[in-house]
Amino acid sequence: MSFVEQQIFITMKQIEKLSENENYTAVNLGSLDGLMDYSLIHPVRKTLIEGKVFLKDATDATGTEISFNMLPPRTEQPYFHIHRKNEETYIILKGFGFYQVDEDCFEIKEGSVIRVAPKGKRGIRNESDETMIYMVIQSKENSLEEYSTADGKRLPVEPKWR
Repeated sequence: MSFVEQQIFITMKQIEKLSENENYTAVNLGSLDGLMDYSLIHPVRKTLIEGKVFLKDATDATGTEISFNMLPPRTEQPYFHIHRKNEETYIILKGFGFYQVDEDCFEIKEGSVIRVAPKGKRGIRNESDETMIYMVIQSKENSLEEYSTADGKRLPVEPKWR
């Protein structure tokens, strides 16, 4: 059973699919305060992780893995980690605390954005009295060839908005 199949199998709450066709998939996680309703078994450590949901398979993504995560008040991620190929971008949505990459430890808060190269040893700690909520976007390092307006083409709005 793959990691995602394990996640879907034991997820307490199911991701709601809003709509899809060959060009998109739209899902709804519900209120971010409800992240604790999602859980999965870590594929390596075989331990239960509560308050985390991965979106790659749910959205049929081919270039990124996005996860929403929560840390209870005054807790930390119980390990540091690295990646072989993928960089990660952490976006803090709620709460405050500390983030550490290698030997550098710095304060983070709502609105903080941290990009970490694959080899950076990273960890996160919630120092607040509220649940910290953050999003992680993972993609292959140096894979973005074009971005922003360089990759886009404007089209007329047809059909018109309903």
